[in-house]
Formats: sequence, C-alpha cells, structure tokens
Amino acid sequence: VAGIENLPCELQRNFQLMRELDQRTEDKKAEIDSLAAEYIESVKNMLPEERVEHLKKIQSAYSKCKEYSDDKVQLAMQTYEMVDKHIRRLDADLARFEADLKDKLEGSDFENPGSRSLKKGRSQKDKRSSRGRGRRTSEEDTPKKKKLKGGSEFADTILSVHPSDVLDMPVDPNEPTYCLCHQVSYGEMIGCDNPDCPIEWFHFACVDLTTKPKGKWFCPRCVQERKKKK
Repeated sequence: VAGIENLPCELQRNFQLMRELDQRTEDKKAEIDSLAAEYIESVKNMLPEERVEHLKKIQSAYSKCKEYSDDKVQLAMQTYEMVDKHIRRLDADLARFEADLKDKLEGSDFENPGSRSLKKGRSQKDKRSSRGRGRRTSEEDTPKKKKLKGGSEFADTILSVHPSDVLDMPVDPNEPTYCLCHQVSYGEMIGCDNPDCPIEWFHFACVDLTTKPKGKWFCPRCVQERKKKK
C-alpha cells in the first residue's frame, strides 16, 4: 500500500488526467457545435442518406463527450477515495498512538527507584539532623512535585484530543454514523455482540478500550438492558 508521502504525486497525476479529459470534452463540444452549424446550413441541399450520416456524426460526438465526462467523474471519485483512505489511516495511527501513550503513562512510575533509595537514606539522616534541615529537604522536593504535576497535566491534554478532532473538514452527509458519539467511522472500532443493538459499531476510545477484549463484548447500552431483564 502506498504511503502518504506519495499522495502529492498521485494527486498531481490525477488532476493532470482530469485536466486532459476536460480539454478533450471542450474540444469535442466545439466539434459538435461545428457539425451542428454545418448541418443547419446544408440540410436543405442534403440527400436523406447524407442527413442521416451527418446526424450520426453529431450523435457519436455527443457519446464521446459523455464518455469523457463520465471518466472525469470516475477519476474524481477515485481521488476522493484515495484521500479518504489516507485520512482513515492517519486517524487509526493517532488512536493507536494515544492508546500507547495512555498505557505508558498508566504503567510507568514517575519516581526513579534510585531516587527513592536516595530519599530513604536522606530521610534516615534527617531523623538525626535538625528540624531546619528537614524543612529545607522538603522544600527542595517541592519543585520536583510541581514539575511532575505539570507533566501529568500536559499528558492529560494530549490524551484529551479525540481522533475526530484532527481534521477540520466537512463530513460527507451520505456517510453513515456510528457509536455513542454519532460520528463517522475512524480508527479501530468494535462491534456489539447483541444482534438487536441499534448502534452496532463503536470507537475504541468512546467505550474506554485500547485493545479488543476476549470473548463477547456488549456496548454500555446493551449491558444496561441486559441488567434490567435480569
């Protein structure tokens, strides 16, 4: 699969082909106008066979013009799908990046084991030292705590970014929406195992998932419904 670094070249090639098709269409339209003017001017002096032949030329030119136009529309649709494919891939990569970052933040210990042993040794010395020294040690530790707090806030800010907020572009009104957020599909999604689920598909982030769970999975709404029935 071609990477996004090839997208500009692919777009340029498709736009060039569309420009050529557009020029062919314009040339064919000019040919139709010329044939129509010639027919109107000479129709009275033409034999029936000549009239039919001339009209066939005009009809053939119209058919060719329509063919060029259809090719241009098809190429435009392919270009849209190509860009949309890369957008979905970027959304999926962003969702994975956020999940990995969240796992690293939740699984890591912000304090270095070496610093813990150092603090332990320092605290034993503090017991034998004056109170003033102990207060100064706590004051030295304070900036570190503030720094960690700021780092945590920065990480929370990163994780609060939703993949759907990355692209500020209008959504195709014909594209179906899913999930509790009523947005289009992007990134990794999971299907509810309730066959009567009205939504069916959900974004991992919206249902607090980072990986696909084992066994059957039911969405929050269906879980509540199942609890009510019990």
